[in-house]
Amino acid sequence: MSKPLALRFLRSASDAGQLPESRCEVALVGRSNVGKSSLLNAVANRKGLARTSKAPGATRLLNIFELEGEPGRWLVDLPGYGFAKAPKSDRHRWQQMMDGYLIDRPALVQVLLLIDGLVGPTPLDIQTVEWLTHHDVALRPVATKADKVKSSRRGARRNELAQGLGVDPGDVLWTSAAKGQGIPELRSELAAALRLNP
Repeated sequence: MSKPLALRFLRSASDAGQLPESRCEVALVGRSNVGKSSLLNAVANRKGLARTSKAPGATRLLNIFELEGEPGRWLVDLPGYGFAKAPKSDRHRWQQMMDGYLIDRPALVQVLLLIDGLVGPTPLDIQTVEWLTHHDVALRPVATKADKVKSSRRGARRNELAQGLGVDPGDVLWTSAAKGQGIPELRSELAAALRLNP
């Protein structure tokens, strides 16, 4: 079993230009309320590492989490897209911030695209896949909230979600922050992506 990743909150930024250089970065992207913060907490096995909220749109900045003892190796939590209750001007600014980060960060090696396993992929999820693919950004589909899918529906749901994303069902990692499903596998993948020993 892969050990929890020793992550610490480093800093937040409202623009990628405010960030210093790093050695290696993996970004978490997904719609509002998909469970990015919960997944980060599960990967680190720390409940309060990333702020969680029942209201969509809690993440409004680029939030940087660094591996302890490994300066410059980051997980970057981006604002969610879709349901944030905020003025249109704020949502537009967040989108520009995210686009600038995803296109212009030379240390970015992979995007974890989080999809709600119960309801996704949504049209915005599919649009994001197409956008990332167009810009040659390496992405890994990760389905969240696997525990919410009824056992009788899991096989069909896996196929439906993969088909909607245009990938093979085996290419989607299914996870549950609440139950721990898929978390050891995700830890191992993140460690490898950040060039650590598993």
